[in-house]
Amino acid sequence: MYAGIEVGGTKLVCAVGTGPADLDATRAFPTTTPQQTLGAAVTHLAEQQRRHGTITAIGVASFGPVGVDQTRADYGHVTATPKPGWSGVDVVGWLRATFDVPVGFDTDVNGAALGEHRWGAARGLDTFAYVTVGTGIGGGGMAGGSLLHGLLHPEMGHLRVRRHPEDHYAGGCPFHGDCLEGLASGPAIARRWGRPATELGSDTEQAVALEATYLAQLAAAITYLLSAQRIVLGGGVMKLPGLLEAVRRRTGALLGGYPDAPELRSPLTTYLVPPGLGDRAGVLGAIALAEAAEHSA
Repeated sequence: MYAGIEVGGTKLVCAVGTGPADLDATRAFPTTTPQQTLGAAVTHLAEQQRRHGTITAIGVASFGPVGVDQTRADYGHVTATPKPGWSGVDVVGWLRATFDVPVGFDTDVNGAALGEHRWGAARGLDTFAYVTVGTGIGGGGMAGGSLLHGLLHPEMGHLRVRRHPEDHYAGGCPFHGDCLEGLASGPAIARRWGRPATELGSDTEQAVALEATYLAQLAAAITYLLSAQRIVLGGGVMKLPGLLEAVRRRTGALLGGYPDAPELRSPLTTYLVPPGLGDRAGVLGAIALAEAAEHSA
């Protein structure tokens, strides 16, 4: 039995199982302080272990930035994050203090990408991207069948983008102001209109136009830089009515027919796709990280 933990900027989701067919004991906790949030997850998983048997490995897919290089001292830590109280938190160490099992660790978006590759919308692909648009904007994925890592890990949400000419919001990123995340994340929508994306009402159409302008720039950049076979777009903001279709149209316009591949011809319905696992992509990706950690131990 594996345990999967998805640590998001708004909530932490944890579950046990081996995949979509037997995912069980799924619980969500608000992401408040590390002590409260990780403590609640540890208590829940310990209870599941008492009820159902030994947890053999744990996988964690966490918001970032995080340390993913196992040769560095910050491996398993959240590093310099705008999330108050979370910079420097040793997530892996916290779990190992209670559970003496292998712990797999990666970004939330790489975790979701792994889940989609194993069971969802990226099955059979070896080079693709997973993007989440929610409390923050992040991107991960695979190249040549390996999760994307390098100096650190991809930070697609901090791509600098051209502003929409009618957008006068200054941007909310504490590091860059009007980068992609600063302009198109859930909090940016809420600050721009004074209410969250789910309550935009008559402003939804304008919000969709702005979001599509910015997210299409990311999709085009991924296409040119990564030569992705597919881009999976998830997260709460992507549930805005008409947004996915608008991103497809705008991305097609930006690409302008180059490169000429069947997947990149309008309407891009097989290229820009929603997660096959829905909201479970992150926690199932964490389950896949746990399985990989057990096999490599």
